Amino acid sequence: MNDVSVSPYNTLPEVLKDFRLPDNIVIYDSTLRDGEQMPGISFSPVQKLSIARKLDEIGIPEIEAGFPAVSKTEEKTIKTIANEGLNAKILVLSRLKKEDIDAAIRTDADLVLLFIASSPLHLKYKLHCSEQEIKDKVIESIEYSKDHGIIPSFSTEDSTRTPLNFLKELVILADETGAKRIGFTDTVGCATPQAIKYLFSNMRKLVSTPFSAHIHNDFGLGLINAITALSAGATHVCTTINGWGERAGNVPIEQLVMSLKILYKKEMGIDTTKLIELSEMVSHFTGLPIPKMHPMVGMNAFTHESGIHVAAIIENPRTYESISPELVGNKSNILFGKHTGKHLVKQLLDSHGIDADEELLLDIVSQVKQLGERNGCLSDEEIHQIINELTERHRDG
Repeated sequence: MNDVSVSPYNTLPEVLKDFRLPDNIVIYDSTLRDGEQMPGISFSPVQKLSIARKLDEIGIPEIEAGFPAVSKTEEKTIKTIANEGLNAKILVLSRLKKEDIDAAIRTDADLVLLFIASSPLHLKYKLHCSEQEIKDKVIESIEYSKDHGIIPSFSTEDSTRTPLNFLKELVILADETGAKRIGFTDTVGCATPQAIKYLFSNMRKLVSTPFSAHIHNDFGLGLINAITALSAGATHVCTTINGWGERAGNVPIEQLVMSLKILYKKEMGIDTTKLIELSEMVSHFTGLPIPKMHPMVGMNAFTHESGIHVAAIIENPRTYESISPELVGNKSNILFGKHTGKHLVKQLLDSHGIDADEELLLDIVSQVKQLGERNGCLSDEEIHQIINELTERHRDG
């Protein structure tokens, strides 16, 4: 049986006519930085190293290990990760300040993500500075990074609320000064996919420097906006494990990796069978359960109760599971409850060698439904108790 059965429309030439993804997509995961900025979350140094190792193990090419200027402990932890001998490149965040860049340099990271806000809102109410002052800081910081031996990337914060002309000026300035990557950020997740396409495609006309996309999920558009950015000029995209981060979070790594792999046929050398291990590790460290309905790694992602669905799944799992759950390290679950049908009950009886006639079968189904209406899903003990009691009763006549 095939492991995958997705929509055949996905690959029609007319569907893909104006859509193309880059050949080499680079995911950089920011769980250790942006994910940790989720309110109430703080990873210990040991936990950070464990997460970095697991990300590297599954083949994530770049890890944003933290924000060195936060504390001496943060700086030391990042340095430990950078010297762990991982295959992944280690990235660190820095404001356009020499003391931040110095802290980044001391971590031995491969690349520094220089950032500054660019929208009128942030300039007026957060930075209290002019556009020219921003430009001056960009030049100084990129040159300082290069002069002190660390590769600079430059990103604008709140890019999607920044006037296009000012963004263009910053992009050209960063490129001419020597930034090796340029990033755009939908900081409060308020851009539509159409706006993301417009922004990235316009910026791509200006320079050939690699672009990165840092997308937030405030309107639930994180995943599609990330894919749209990749189709419009980005080559690097930011994710976090489980999508956790500030407010409504970021682009979930498990959703992006699987969407690219399965729906868009983009193999990136990532071991997807360990995605659930990664997800559960971070859930354990944070004390936050993975939402049951979370795609790919949630408990309900491959769980079924409806009798009509279960009857079809027994014949062929692809009827209601477009991919095999094993592809992400998950598993199928079939629950007994209000919506259970006789196909599932018969399968269970057959597996226990119980030969039930139609009357016994329907009685068991009725009892399962009644208990399910009161209690939700039934435990194994409750199901077997119903089967034993009704089988005994029918036997005794």
